[in-house]
Amino acid sequence: MVAGGVAVVVVVVGGALVWDRDGSEAQGAQAPLASAVVSRGDLVDTEKVDGKLTYDGIRDVWTGASGVVTWAPEEGATVERGKTLLSVAGKPVTLMYGGRPMYRTLREGVSGKDVRQLEENLRALGYGGLTVDDEFTGATADAVEEWQDDRGLDQTGVVDAAQVVFLSGAVRVREVKAPEGKRTVQGQPVLRVAGTRRVVHVDLDADKQDLAKKGAGVTVELPGGTTVKGKISKVGDVAETTGSGQDQKTTVGVDISLGKAKTGRLDEAPVSVELESERREGVLSVPVEALLALREGGFGVELADGSGRLLPVEVGAFGGGRVEVSGSGLREGMKVGVPAE
Repeated sequence: MVAGGVAVVVVVVGGALVWDRDGSEAQGAQAPLASAVVSRGDLVDTEKVDGKLTYDGIRDVWTGASGVVTWAPEEGATVERGKTLLSVAGKPVTLMYGGRPMYRTLREGVSGKDVRQLEENLRALGYGGLTVDDEFTGATADAVEEWQDDRGLDQTGVVDAAQVVFLSGAVRVREVKAPEGKRTVQGQPVLRVAGTRRVVHVDLDADKQDLAKKGAGVTVELPGGTTVKGKISKVGDVAETTGSGQDQKTTVGVDISLGKAKTGRLDEAPVSVELESERREGVLSVPVEALLALREGGFGVELADGSGRLLPVEVGAFGGGRVEVSGSGLREGMKVGVPAE
C-alpha cells in the first residue's frame, strides 16, 4: 500500500519531491502551494471488480402437463400470479405464488400447507366463499371450479401439476426451453426464469472473498457511467472452478441488491463494482498530494502557516484520495500544504 502511495507522490509533487527534515528544498523548485485540512474520520480503501447486471432467483420451471406446446411466452416477458406460463395441448399452465412445489393432486378431503397455499392464491385472484386454511373443502372445490371455468379448463374441482406451477413470485422469462410445437418431456424443464428484482452478480476470485461481506454497502457503475448504491445480499458458500491449466479460475458468487435504483432493462450488462477492501476508523488523514518525501527517508507534511516547517509523519492506509497519517505535533484541523491547481 505504501509503495503505491510513493508512486502517487512522485507524480503529483514532481520537482519538489525531496526535502530536508529542516524544511529546506533539496531538489528542484518548490511548487505553488494551497492548503488542505488534517481531518479525522473513517478512511476507506476500495477495489473494483467486474460484475453483470441481471435478475435474482434464476431457476428452471417444470410442469406436469404432457403434450405439444401450443403457446409459449417471449423471452423477457414478465408473468404474474394468475397468468399463463405456457399452454400445452391448448390448456394454460397457470403461475401461482408459493414456496411449495405442486407435488400432488389437490382435491376435496386432502389437507396440508399446500392446500392453504392454493386457497391463498384463489383468494388473491378474487375467488371468495372459501376459508383459507389447511383443509380442501367443498367450498374450496367450488372456488376451484369457478377458476377453472375462467381459465378454459375442465371444471373438475381438482387441481394438479398440469394446471398450476407454484413459484415464489412474479418471474421474468429468460429462456424458452419448450417452444411452440415442441412436445413436453417428463423431467425436462420448459422455461428458465428469474425474479423481477434487479441485482448485480459478481464471480469474485476466491482469494478476494474477504472483500465481500453480507450487508456491506458497495458502489456500482452502470453502463453509461451512472453510479448507484447497492448492498451485498448474498455471498456463495461454495467456490466454483472453471477452465483448466493456466486459464483455471476459482470464484465465489456474490449478489448485490440495488433497491429502487433505476438500472434500465438490460440483462447481463457488464458493470463495475467498488468493494471495500480496508476501513480505518477514526484516523487522521490528509490528501495524498500533501505527502513530501524526506531525504533521510520517510515522509512529511508542510505546515501551511507560512513557516515552511515540515512535520515528519508515519503513513498508514490509503483510500479515496487520502492517506492515513500520524506523528508528533500532528492534530485535527491543522492546515498543510498541497500543490495549487
